[in-house]
Amino acid sequence: MNKKAAKTAGVLPASSVPASSTPALNVVDSCGWLEYLAGGKNASFFEAALLDTAHLIVPSLCIYEVGKHMIRHSGMAAAEEVLQFMRQGRIVALTDEQLLQAAQTSHAHQLAMADAIIWQTAQILHARLLTQDAGLKDMPAVQYTVKT
Repeated sequence: MNKKAAKTAGVLPASSVPASSTPALNVVDSCGWLEYLAGGKNASFFEAALLDTAHLIVPSLCIYEVGKHMIRHSGMAAAEEVLQFMRQGRIVALTDEQLLQAAQTSHAHQLAMADAIIWQTAQILHARLLTQDAGLKDMPAVQYTVKT
């Protein structure tokens, strides 16, 4: 998808999103989105970042993961409703070079593919990543809470 088509679709390549912003940009990973949407015990940990849509970065992979979960457990209508919420943030897709960086990060830190891509998205944009994924807790710029 070219930049013009991506912008029209609401998806921006990471290289076209300004990295400097005050307050800081936030990325919430898929487990954080699902925790918040389910009203789980850690929902409040993610709430401020998810509701501050002016500073919310949504990795395109999160749309896939959250959408898949919603379709499986709640149906397509619920998934589309959640997508509308996610679109309030800035949806970002990595370039091929940035994906290669994510692969390198995955290898170096023993991260799962999704974790590496989402973390790399946050790093490129100088955003903090909020998660309850223990595999990411020691990575730079990660705000972690224990999954309960």
